[in-house]
Amino acid sequence: MAVQQTAGPDPYFPANGDPRYRVHRYELALDYRPGPNRLSGTARINAIAGRAALTEFQLNLADFKIGRVKVDGRAPHYTHRGGKLRIRPAKAVRAGAAFTVEVQWSGNPKPVNSPWGGLGWEELVDGALVASQPVGAPSWYPCNDRPADKAAYQISITTPSAYQVVAGGRLLTRTTKASTTTWVYEQSAPTSSYLVGLSIGKYQTVLLGDPGLGGVPQHGHIPAHLLPEFSRDFARQPQMMELFQELFGPYPFGEYAVVVTEEELDVPVEAQGLSLFGANHVDGARGSERLVAHELAHQWFGNSVSLADWRHIWLNEGFAKYAEWLWSERSGGPTAQQLAGSAHRLLSSLPQDLVLADPGRKLMFDDRLYQRGGLVLHAVRCAMGDDAFFRMLRGWG
Repeated sequence: MAVQQTAGPDPYFPANGDPRYRVHRYELALDYRPGPNRLSGTARINAIAGRAALTEFQLNLADFKIGRVKVDGRAPHYTHRGGKLRIRPAKAVRAGAAFTVEVQWSGNPKPVNSPWGGLGWEELVDGALVASQPVGAPSWYPCNDRPADKAAYQISITTPSAYQVVAGGRLLTRTTKASTTTWVYEQSAPTSSYLVGLSIGKYQTVLLGDPGLGGVPQHGHIPAHLLPEFSRDFARQPQMMELFQELFGPYPFGEYAVVVTEEELDVPVEAQGLSLFGANHVDGARGSERLVAHELAHQWFGNSVSLADWRHIWLNEGFAKYAEWLWSERSGGPTAQQLAGSAHRLLSSLPQDLVLADPGRKLMFDDRLYQRGGLVLHAVRCAMGDDAFFRMLRGWG
């Protein structure tokens, strides 16, 4: 779902993104070598100027070496410092006109600093992953890093052939040449920059459920030694998909993949058409099943229907929290009413200093925001009744 651009910088991250233009499509051609953690890439970015002519504009990109920049085939003047690639075209881009930016970059990717630790590209013991929410995307590619600027993506990435590349979207081709393999993924649905997911590792791929009869193709990519635990922990994901399509409407993308890494992650990572879990989220006892439901629900709430800016993060997390409760209710666990009561008792004992609709950057991932968001939705459900409430959810997108 396309979101209308907001008029100014994001109130929480004013240094990220440029509202003077919007991107239509990114084409990323990447080469990654896990051993030396070396990334090189070329981006072709198709964009459209806003209501005013562009005499200069910016992309967000971390501290890489820049090899080349072009705007509509011509070399511009540019500077690159502080995570910003400022570009002044040789000729101003007319208001409302389409233009193309090409950027070549290379270096050793690393997370960008944030109040929550490193975000974005994370080098693993044997591979890599991307966990960008909210502002980690520039750690690995140049982008207009604002959640409302959604674009289509094609990602081509070459790695040593021992590794598998998993990205959101449809795998178009996989081509092996000598000791390397190139994977090409297409995500045609408009995607926010932070929701471009990527994982590079050594996995075994399994099919989850039966995609026949109009079902959604669902695949898991797991280290082989974790497959027995994964098979139990994610066994009910196809039923979650069926339930959420009943309650929220058709799944908004073409396919859905989950990856389990060899290493532990503090929290799972949602991306468009893809979720990443740590080895600590797989125990063979369904100990993290609520998180499986939570990340799946983000495909509707957060990914398909996206934020205009980060003040509204509760609309992502409150809906996903409530989806956990709905799954529990439908799968024989505590009802949403019981879980809402537990959340209310918990929150009543905690500080009341969080404004749900504008929590501030410091509190935007506070657990109270998740719980209170779920409570708001449960209150609306109780006031409207189930028929009207779920009709509203199905029309949300």
